[in-house]
Amino acid sequence: MQRLVLVSLVAVAAASVAAPTALAGQGASSATAPIKIAFISSQEILKNTPGYAAAESTYRRELQASQNEFQKLQQQLDSAVQVFDQQSIALSPAARQAKQKDLQTMQQRVEQRSNELQERLRQREQDLLGQLRTRFTSVIQGIRAEMNYALVLDLDAGGGFVAAADPALNITARVLQRLSQAQ
Repeated sequence: MQRLVLVSLVAVAAASVAAPTALAGQGASSATAPIKIAFISSQEILKNTPGYAAAESTYRRELQASQNEFQKLQQQLDSAVQVFDQQSIALSPAARQAKQKDLQTMQQRVEQRSNELQERLRQREQDLLGQLRTRFTSVIQGIRAEMNYALVLDLDAGGGFVAAADPALNITARVLQRLSQAQ
């Protein structure tokens, strides 16, 4: 879907370069300024943004801690299931049913904790990288306005649908330069 929208935007931008202005018949100048388009690599910008390495390192540590916690819980559940399998023959039907219910409850707690850990990691990623993304988006908007670009494409968005482009249109280095100057 995102790819379709970007392709449509490029098509509209290209068509508007060749199309005469709507007011040409009403005395307006028929000469229109060409639409300027640029592109960036958001992954390259993010990875080279000051502060990214520290944010990524922090996130990876927290991710590893969450994975360790989940694995520990999963191992406890697996052990409990294994013990149940070994003892189930000797248990009365009522005891077997109670033990199965305990295992189901334990499974639900593991799933709930897994969801909590995933949500915490999503929020933490936003906390760590949100400001960096906001900062580089602001720089891109500034360059877009300053250089009068109608459109700035992200080669990394939606699988990067651009098959070929003039390297002169790549403003990634300029964005990185501005970000480093801002520090």
